[in-house]
Amino acid sequence: MRTKRWIADFDPENGEYWTKTGKRIAWRNLVWSVFAENLGFSVWMMWSVVATQLPKAGFDYTPAQLFQLVALPGLVGALIRFPYTFAVPKFGGRNWTIVSAALLLIPSTLLIVLVNRPETPFWLMALAAATAGLGGGNFASSMANISFFFPDKEKGLALGLNAAGGNIGVSMVQLVVPIVIGYSVFSEGTAPHLENAALFWVPLIVLSFVGAYLFMDNLTTARANVRDQLVVARRRHTWIMSFLYIGTFGSFVGFSAAFPLLLKLQFPEVSTNLAFLGPLVGSLARPLGGKLADHLGGARITFFNFIAMAVASLGLLWSLEQHSLSAFVTMFLVLFTTTGVGNGSTFRMIPAIFRAIHLKRSGAAESEARAAALIVARRETAAVLGFAAAIGALGGFFIPQAFGASVRATGGPSLAVTYLVGFYVVCVVATWWCYLRSSFLARWRPSLADANA
Repeated sequence: MRTKRWIADFDPENGEYWTKTGKRIAWRNLVWSVFAENLGFSVWMMWSVVATQLPKAGFDYTPAQLFQLVALPGLVGALIRFPYTFAVPKFGGRNWTIVSAALLLIPSTLLIVLVNRPETPFWLMALAAATAGLGGGNFASSMANISFFFPDKEKGLALGLNAAGGNIGVSMVQLVVPIVIGYSVFSEGTAPHLENAALFWVPLIVLSFVGAYLFMDNLTTARANVRDQLVVARRRHTWIMSFLYIGTFGSFVGFSAAFPLLLKLQFPEVSTNLAFLGPLVGSLARPLGGKLADHLGGARITFFNFIAMAVASLGLLWSLEQHSLSAFVTMFLVLFTTTGVGNGSTFRMIPAIFRAIHLKRSGAAESEARAAALIVARRETAAVLGFAAAIGALGGFFIPQAFGASVRATGGPSLAVTYLVGFYVVCVVATWWCYLRSSFLARWRPSLADANA
């Protein structure tokens, strides 16, 4: 029953309801969610391209300051994901999509105003860059919202598509912005028209919140207060999965933010237009990770994926030692691919884990008890998805900062890459210990074997 964009008794686990009604509603909401989230990522990552062009536009900022401008949106985007996650059950997924999309006009306007003023003090430019973090918050609310619309058996694909559609915004901004900043309808000249980096997205932002208003829905089954959602902070699996998500999504957004500037610093003669390839392959690989996890198990895919990330990082170290552009770009593309696969597999693990926890607690003997357990599991899954997304996004701050510190201390990024290798090894061990070691499952959560089903 639909009343003023609120749908009551939405039950995707009911096969008949899903086939006749639920599937159509879910996919309509997914399409507009992807559109709004895509623009959120585009705004979030605008500074990854703009920062590389500021010296050419007359701004006298050091490389360390440029890395800070790239990193600040990542920090704000990570922190703001916590309230964005809680906003969906509080205000409704449709309602919050409208608000969060409209808020993207703030960082866009600030960028338009400031980038043509080379006298702008660094602190003010840093503040403008930080507001781009509003775009990073959209991911958490979008993933939390879409998780309510799909049955558990299709969550991996749905969440993978939702996330991939948003992640592609990173690739789009790194492909489109270098083109549009070289063109202006108002004047001609050799200086980049950096205001176009934001002007291009403004009409699309308006279209996104108008589309959300007209075509998206709120679900009464998703309603919950903040206290009900905060209970997930007491679940140890919330923290384990958040840590693993730093390794996957944190790497994706951190590499996306830092790659253009690293490419510019290591190979000044090469155009940064190549940078869009990394986020593109990472975004396209995300649904693949979710699909593989649906069939082979999220923990297994995550485990082997972290091994691949460690090996690719070692390959990146070698490319830096050889100062080989082809090897550098290739290793980064491999890393981006593994971040995408890992993003999909880790997010597929979360609903499986919390479904198993609540079914075990309820006993799942009676249909009513089972249904109630699944509702609680879906609510906690949505909260954990947002919680993990927030913590994982911290990689968007720490990775560019690490590269900046490494360049400042040693003249190159190799030291930061070395630490990344060690971090991925820790992720391999954590995944095996918590979700693959049979003695651990037998002792603590026997039913968590469902996370591999």
